[in-house]
Amino acid sequence: MSISISKNRIISIISVITLFLIWKLLSLIYQSEFILPSPESTILATIKLFITKDFIIIIGATILRGIAGFVFSFILGILLGIFAGINSSFNAFLKPILVTIRSTPVISLILLALIWFQVDLVPIFIAFLTMFPVICTNVIDGIRNVDKDLVEMSRIYKIKQTKIVKEVYLPAITPFIISGASSAMGFGWRAIIIGEVLSQPQFGIGTLMHTAQTYLLVNELIAWTIIAVIISYLFEVIIRRVENRIVSWK
Repeated sequence: MSISISKNRIISIISVITLFLIWKLLSLIYQSEFILPSPESTILATIKLFITKDFIIIIGATILRGIAGFVFSFILGILLGIFAGINSSFNAFLKPILVTIRSTPVISLILLALIWFQVDLVPIFIAFLTMFPVICTNVIDGIRNVDKDLVEMSRIYKIKQTKIVKEVYLPAITPFIISGASSAMGFGWRAIIIGEVLSQPQFGIGTLMHTAQTYLLVNELIAWTIIAVIISYLFEVIIRRVENRIVSWK
């Protein structure tokens, strides 16, 4: 097992090195910092961002928006997903809503949100609409995969519905919830950044990315992108660790 893990890590490192080599090669071909800066200059730009005065406030604002959107979508997605999975009539009612939200272009939602909300709330609203359908759909799928015989037996013994949900449904759908949360977080972070780019709140990674693009600071633009990817990866790691804790507890 340890040998296999070490091998996979080595392969991952080789993959990252390969990407950097391709990046370096393309930067040498273009020979322009305004088109594609070198990896070295981008790394230096990233380090400079870490020591700027408002760096913590900027990433903190984006992270708080992401957490707010995730918490709202997570709670509502689980509650409505469980109810829709148990009740076929409510599932029929909810399904067109989920399809509509998933099918609507993100840019349309952002433009509408810019009319409806203050600029600081736009990324949260977009994150919620992006993450909620993913979590809710996963919960519904999880409910459908619960052992029907076990549910039927619980009802024969006249166990309360709330206890069936707690003791039967929730343990069974936990992997679906974690999977949905992980996927939703990936989509959600991209939506938050897009929302910040267009809504331009005072503090936010998307705001600084837009500023860098305006002044053709390509290395800074890529640097903010790297930071956004790192934040998204860290939250992915957190979700996976929570999943491992839950699995080991079960």
